[in-house]
Amino acid sequence: MKALLLGLVLSAYAPQQAGSALLDPPREARVQALGKQLRCPMCQGLSIADSNSSAARAQMDKVRELVASEKTDQEIREYFTARYGEWALLEPPASGMNLLVWVLPLFLLLGGGIAIARTMRRPAGGAEAAVVPSPERKEPPQTDDPYLEAVRAELRR
Repeated sequence: MKALLLGLVLSAYAPQQAGSALLDPPREARVQALGKQLRCPMCQGLSIADSNSSAARAQMDKVRELVASEKTDQEIREYFTARYGEWALLEPPASGMNLLVWVLPLFLLLGGGIAIARTMRRPAGGAEAAVVPSPERKEPPQTDDPYLEAVRAELRR
């Protein structure tokens, strides 16, 4: 009974769910398009338009507010970039240090392809030819190791 009473009392102080009124259809479509470009701070692989977290809903409300105040798409992206850094963008621009992230996989793929091509073009008689005994040599040299001699005798059978 005490838990129920405590739950009812504390529920009055719980944060309310974020949510602003939807805009007219063209501007709401713009809000959704911008929301698809911004990363959710809680679920890192999703956009704020696709996430159900309260932080994403709050950011969508901010996008809606900025669109309603006639900000351009670039100004809205710059607002979130200034506030959260380039991490806030799902697809950061390919410049500066981000360029390395865009180009490095291509270099690794190219390097791997070159390594595979060089390995495939290597002559077949390379290192393996040194291991194969010559045909005129019939008996391996004698050693003092009885185990090695027993193995050689077994191989001759």
